Amino acid sequence: MLSRRTRIFIGILLLYAAGIGVLLYRVMADIDPRYRESAEESLVETSQLLASLVEQDVVAGAINPARLEPLFRSVYAREFSAQIYNLHKRRVELRVYVTDRAGHVLFDSTGRAGGADFSGWRDVRLTLDGRYGARTTRDVASDPLSSVMYVGAPVRWNGEIVGMVSAGKPVQSFGQLVQGARERTLAVGIGSAVALLLLALILSVWLVRPFGLTADYLRWLRAQRGFHPVRMVRQGLLMARAAAHEMRDAVTGRNSTADAIQTFTHEIKSPLSAIRGAAELVQEPGMPGEERERFLGNIVRETQRIQEIVDRMMELATLEARRVLDRVQTVPLRPLLEEVADSARTAAARRDVRIRVEAKADAAAEGDPFLLRRAVANLLANAVDFSPEGGEVVVGLAATSRQARITVRDQGPGIPAYAREKVFEKFYSLARPHSQKKSTGLGLAFVREIAALHQGRVELGNAAGGGAMAVLTLPLSTARREPAAF
Repeated sequence: MLSRRTRIFIGILLLYAAGIGVLLYRVMADIDPRYRESAEESLVETSQLLASLVEQDVVAGAINPARLEPLFRSVYAREFSAQIYNLHKRRVELRVYVTDRAGHVLFDSTGRAGGADFSGWRDVRLTLDGRYGARTTRDVASDPLSSVMYVGAPVRWNGEIVGMVSAGKPVQSFGQLVQGARERTLAVGIGSAVALLLLALILSVWLVRPFGLTADYLRWLRAQRGFHPVRMVRQGLLMARAAAHEMRDAVTGRNSTADAIQTFTHEIKSPLSAIRGAAELVQEPGMPGEERERFLGNIVRETQRIQEIVDRMMELATLEARRVLDRVQTVPLRPLLEEVADSARTAAARRDVRIRVEAKADAAAEGDPFLLRRAVANLLANAVDFSPEGGEVVVGLAATSRQARITVRDQGPGIPAYAREKVFEKFYSLARPHSQKKSTGLGLAFVREIAALHQGRVELGNAAGGGAMAVLTLPLSTARREPAAF
């Protein structure tokens, strides 16, 4: 008794074989008409050429085919050897006959139908009526291989049809080509079908067999004591999620690497050009000392910029390669925000920017305290850079039943509409209002990766009262662990 899987597989194979058979039948049946069309097209030109030749000897409407007799006698006597793909041709098989306006044969290249009445033949009747005439007729009624294809062309004198010329070609002359084409098509079709069937069989073994093993494993589990379906489903979902992440990384890894290299190359092109130009100018012997010092300073500054881009890229690449946090602690967020704010106040004071922390209550999140500090520090540094002189940056902390919400708000110009969808892209950066210079464009991408590792998210938009506001959302801690030391 065949299993259900086996019956389904056999049914699919039978449907596939039937489809391939119908396709091959249609293709092979279409080969002969295509060859006939090609041969008929050639005969049309040949008959028109011969009709023009005969018209040169028409006198007072009377056709004189005398020139054709020695011509075809010489053509049929010629010896040659032509290898046309698989067809070896040694003699001319073209047939020609000429009739008058009544359809009586005046010349027949085969010498068998001279004086015969061909007015009833389709090619003769239609051609003399001024229409396209063609026919295929057997020389021997009982032998289909004796068929000959004829195409007629009118012979005119003073605009009047005074006769016709019909050029004929035995179908057997190109029948060998048709047979060869059919054999090759059949061989390729059967070979392809067998190859696809073998591929389908291999794929079915690879794909169907694991399902069968899974079913057998489930039956074995049900027979065991202590079988817990919910626990098994939960473990399966976790395994599937891990496999999906690995598959995503395998598919997108190459494209991500190529994009990162291309963007990185674009970003360091400008500082490299500046370094090269400054180095060339410094080498000039007559340059004043002040100018030399200024260009040397440019070289040092651009070198530091390249070093910063490289360092941030390495940090970001290391962070993106991580799947989970190596060390998870319960991190009190209010002390973390106050520590980051204290560290940033020195740099902010140079432009008279104040930093204020608003946290009415504390909240804790589970994660890596070092990475969380880096994320908040990046958001805070970004807010300070876009704040006007004398402005204020407010760092806030709020909590719901499940999430902690860290906000960093500045009083700067806000985010332009064209940049809102790009702010988290690597190397994308807006010019700082006070210096008109751009950063490496990696800080926000770094923050996004940290948020994702902590099962959170980060958003950046314009605040209701002006300025920009970054929001870092993290899940609240649910377990009691030792708090992180700052």
